[in-house]
Amino acid sequence: MALGYLLVAVIAAAVAVFTLQNSGPTRVQFAVWSIDGVPLAAVVLLALAAGLVLAGIPLLLQRWRLRARVRALEARVAELERQREALEPSPAPPPRPHAWGE
Repeated sequence: MALGYLLVAVIAAAVAVFTLQNSGPTRVQFAVWSIDGVPLAAVVLLALAAGLVLAGIPLLLQRWRLRARVRALEARVAELERQREALEPSPAPPPRPHAWGE
């Protein structure tokens, strides 16, 4: 866990240094619109965030489908266990221990 915190701290420091070193204004154009004076770091970090979101959507959909499948399989297992219990004869009661003097 400490290694994870260390990794996050290193990445956060790298993002901070990147932002400080690339604060110069730039022009952003897309299709028919353009914006002047946007910091270069903001453009890069927004592109990174958009990429993470776009990459995460298929993963979330897959996770959702797999959880639904697990729930369906758990219900099927429970149903099969109930059927097995209904088909199996109940076990005979354990024999009473022999008491001295009987």
